[in-house]
Amino acid sequence: QVYLMESGGGLVQAGGSLRLSCLASGPTFTVGWFRQGPGQEREFIAFIGSTGEDIEYANSVKGRFTISRDNAKNTVYLDMDMLKPEDTASYYCATGLKLSTRLTDFLYWGQGTQVTVSS
Repeated sequence: QVYLMESGGGLVQAGGSLRLSCLASGPTFTVGWFRQGPGQEREFIAFIGSTGEDIEYANSVKGRFTISRDNAKNTVYLDMDMLKPEDTASYYCATGLKLSTRLTDFLYWGQGTQVTVSS
């Protein structure tokens, strides 16, 4: 069992930045970030492999979001720049064993942190 806790969400104006953190209870393999907006399905945002070398982003955030990890701190970060109102959602981190964009490949999930971007 791995426990994950997200933090760093909040209210920000369009064009602003936020850094989300995902703290794990122990070492992790692949860690992904996902988000779910009001009335929408949960969607993939980014993943990072265990060494930090394997990274993938959804097209909707490519060039604006950056995923990174500090294994010494069991923490994965999501730096979000140039935020848009459509980025408003609950953001979740999750961990799994595969380099995957599919929600079903992630075994353990955090409770989420809310990001609201005002126009």
